Amino acid sequence: MNPQLELPFQEFSSCTSKPLDSSSTFINNMKLPVHRWFRFSAGFSAQWVETIISQAKERREITVLDPFSGSGTTLLASEKLGVECLGIEAHPFVVRIARAKLLYQTDADAYLEHIQKVIKRAENVQPCIDTYPKLIHECFSISSLESLDRLRQSWEKLADDSSESQLVWLTLVSILRHVSHAGTAPWQYILPNKKKQYSIDAMSAFCLMAESIATDMRIAGKMAASVATLIQSDARTCQGVPDNFANLVITSPPYANNYDYADATRLEMCFMKEISGWGDLQSAVRQYLIRSCSQHVTNKNVNIDEVLASHELAPIKTSIIETFHKLSQERHLHGGKKNYHLMIACYFLDMARVWIALRRVCKSPATVCFMIGDSAPYGIYVPVIEWMGLLAQAAGFKSFNFEKVRDRNVKWKNRKHRVPLCEGCLWVYG
Repeated sequence: MNPQLELPFQEFSSCTSKPLDSSSTFINNMKLPVHRWFRFSAGFSAQWVETIISQAKERREITVLDPFSGSGTTLLASEKLGVECLGIEAHPFVVRIARAKLLYQTDADAYLEHIQKVIKRAENVQPCIDTYPKLIHECFSISSLESLDRLRQSWEKLADDSSESQLVWLTLVSILRHVSHAGTAPWQYILPNKKKQYSIDAMSAFCLMAESIATDMRIAGKMAASVATLIQSDARTCQGVPDNFANLVITSPPYANNYDYADATRLEMCFMKEISGWGDLQSAVRQYLIRSCSQHVTNKNVNIDEVLASHELAPIKTSIIETFHKLSQERHLHGGKKNYHLMIACYFLDMARVWIALRRVCKSPATVCFMIGDSAPYGIYVPVIEWMGLLAQAAGFKSFNFEKVRDRNVKWKNRKHRVPLCEGCLWVYG
């Protein structure tokens, strides 16, 4: 990627003072063709995925499933290695990003021709920035927003659902944070009140990103050995996936750590006028996702008695009810009074249903690899790894073990609690 577009990622990476295992993060993907087109914080290393697939291929023919595909890491790795792969993603905007990335085998020259058409038309477009949501005005200077708006209007006028058009859409979406003067939290939340040291001119960013994408297309297009399929669906049902489809599952489900996956793309969705602000995320995105954040659950939309009494939670019922009551009491000692008690109960009900769905779509035997981390909301430890394994066994899988990748809650000296946490691979078999 061009140096001008690497700068934000250089800044992010420089905070790592010593080598660590980054297989559970997206950081290394920013050096890889296609993967780096859009940085999605909820991701893992493509090279790690390739290693798992390659090792599995040595033992038998494999078919891969990723029920939480995100921006397409597992699908792209599978294509590179010539393995059949199917992915599921529920976040509508992230689905569109991943589908555009999977179009990397499109002719690069045809893509660049479409880029030039958009640029040429943009020169004669009258910018109209008054109708953008408040967040957009907080994150861009007037001149930058006018340039971006010209490009957006031009793309819309020429949009024809072709591969080239979808790739141009991704090009525009992928430069927004480079052009914005607003800062970004490590987990991708936009911070309008935090100013970056540098930003880049919109048209320059658009042209540079287009050059980078075209270069990657020429490289990766020659390497692709198969075609992966992405469907917009729900991992809790795996609707659209045939019975007994996969014998290898590689994924990273949402963590039970109150990260709002819907909010990760709020800037991009606001700019494309798909939402007007944070309040629209519930109906536009969050309703489709695993309930892993407190914003997703309230006493109004959750019947907690039904959740805790559900048969899917039977394997962990006693322990999860105990944790639920601890969190319910602890919340009153904190200013935010966050609904972690509801979140944890709903999260594990959702994940229990994921395991049941996976049992249907997995062959016997099958291997499942979940990159997961444990959790301690308000300092109350939640044994995520153990509960996940028990739910998997209850769904029909035979055994599980855990391979720790790294410690968490150590580096940043967490201000909220000092409960040691970890992250790693939950291996499930059967």
